[in-house]
Amino acid sequence: MNGNIIIKNASELVTCSGFAAKKGQEMSELHIIPDGAVVVKEGMIEAVGTTKEIEAKLAKAESDPADFDFIDAQNKAVLPGFVDSHTHFIFGGYRAEEFSWRLRGDSYMDIMKRGGGIANTVQATRAASANELLQAGIKRLDSMLSFGVTTVEGKSGYGLDKDTEIKQLDVINHLGGIHYIDIVPTFLGAHAVPEKFKDRGDDFIDYMIKEVMPPVVERKLAEYCDVFCEKNVFSVSQSRRLLTGARELGFKIKLHADEIVQLGGAELAAELNATSADHLLQASDEGIRQMAQADVVATLLPGTAFSLKEPYARGRYIIDSNCAVALATDFNPGSCFTESIPLIFALATLYMDITTEEAVSALTINAAAALDRADTIGSIDVAKQGDLVVLEYPSYKFIPYHVGVNTVDKVVKNGNLVFDKEKGGMTYC
Repeated sequence: MNGNIIIKNASELVTCSGFAAKKGQEMSELHIIPDGAVVVKEGMIEAVGTTKEIEAKLAKAESDPADFDFIDAQNKAVLPGFVDSHTHFIFGGYRAEEFSWRLRGDSYMDIMKRGGGIANTVQATRAASANELLQAGIKRLDSMLSFGVTTVEGKSGYGLDKDTEIKQLDVINHLGGIHYIDIVPTFLGAHAVPEKFKDRGDDFIDYMIKEVMPPVVERKLAEYCDVFCEKNVFSVSQSRRLLTGARELGFKIKLHADEIVQLGGAELAAELNATSADHLLQASDEGIRQMAQADVVATLLPGTAFSLKEPYARGRYIIDSNCAVALATDFNPGSCFTESIPLIFALATLYMDITTEEAVSALTINAAAALDRADTIGSIDVAKQGDLVVLEYPSYKFIPYHVGVNTVDKVVKNGNLVFDKEKGGMTYC
């Protein structure tokens, strides 16, 4: 596992080349190299080109082939590793019963009002040990890796108190040190108002800013601060105060915005120059315009709309408004219990009027930008991390075409082959 690997003969090397989020027409520009090859040395991409060009370069350099592992990608497409930029993958318990309630017509907010929803998972997560959360997290990350995910964002938010929020973040950071997938930790303490602070949302915001955020910052447990800016959860003014306080403490910021009602979350994201605003099912035209102008990434989560039987975010309109769009799973135990990247591709292309090319950009370079990492991951460019996905098929177009089925054959992380479907899945050093 030395981080040295050469992939050659790829029918399509889909580079998604770039070092910043793509907007508008740029999202369709995948910069494909037919019969492509890529060289990764010590975990970093060293050369990209046609197989003929790369072989000539290697011969000239007199590199020792014994120093590299090789993948022959003949009749297979190669893409950057997928980036899942919005998940809640560390939690206790499950909410299968609530899924049945929704099928009979109960709304997400109605379920929350009677103690279900986030409050249900909070109770289970508080009761779970750190080791239980860790073991569950390993299994979930293993599954994500099999879908080609090489970087994931993981949120807290199922504690709503200092001890459990820190417990979640401790587990997320520990997993980041032991698993192949890179994890970006996000503090989401303001995910809901707990019973202890019922009808005292402002006091809960004060508690988060004064009591919970400081130890999170002191221990460097989270890079981002997020908030559920929504009717009957946290208002725009409360969200503004929380995120402003978070930024002053050193957090980068993002937010759940305009998911259920049009509240002005998109406008707030633009006002605060957030890295991303996520969900956006009900975002206003003006909010989208302001986000585009402020270079805020719109992270759309079609799996959640699908699971809740809600109208999808206006993917086509948002892209045409020159706003950078990312896609993510929103993997969580309630409103979207799936880590399936092919499902997200299918929903985005079939129901959000997003093209396959735009979806590829949205799950690679733009998803990297939604985590402020477009300079290091999200594309197959020299000097970026050697994070790559090899498909079973000759074209990226098979991802949504083979509806809901995983087309990933191999996954390379930092130049190491870490998943190989032909050999039974995960590979270990």
